[in-house]
Amino acid sequence: MAFPRTAKDGVSVLDDRSREIFRRVVESYLETGEPVGSRNLSRLLSTSLSPASVRNVMSDLEELGLIYSPHISAGRLPTQSGLRFFVDAFMQVGDLSEQERANIDRQIRPADRDQPIESLMSDASLMLSGVSRGAGIVITTKSDPVLKHVEFIRLEPTRALAVLVGDHNQVENRIIDLPSVSPPRS
Repeated sequence: MAFPRTAKDGVSVLDDRSREIFRRVVESYLETGEPVGSRNLSRLLSTSLSPASVRNVMSDLEELGLIYSPHISAGRLPTQSGLRFFVDAFMQVGDLSEQERANIDRQIRPADRDQPIESLMSDASLMLSGVSRGAGIVITTKSDPVLKHVEFIRLEPTRALAVLVGDHNQVENRIIDLPSVSPPRS
């Protein structure tokens, strides 16, 4: 049997027993990072199955490419394809409540429009984390533009604003600390 191409195809290929065993293998892996064996799985299942029956189902799941055994006497772990399949087929995303939507709208329209991009990214990560009740990570591409203009504006005796203009007219402002310089001696 070939690996299901889509989550919808895969769910229809798996019967209830296979779905529950696969889900338990993935959940156990996510909790412990360790392979799970048929004996332990048979204890976790809502239905009463012998370890031999669990092994048979696990063999079918291996043929589908959803799980594998790191070595002959180990339990089973999900494959990369199996994890992707789990996310696509089993995880459910709920709708946001009106309160969550209003909270997001309020957070993405900050009063301080001159907020640095790093701060906006951090706020976005916190917002995602709060909504999903999980870890939130926001990643942007990093580019090293060729600078065509640099300007320094002293803000305080020990701080300055550096204005950097890139070759594609992107502008970046950074506040930098200046070394404290003692006045010249006469």
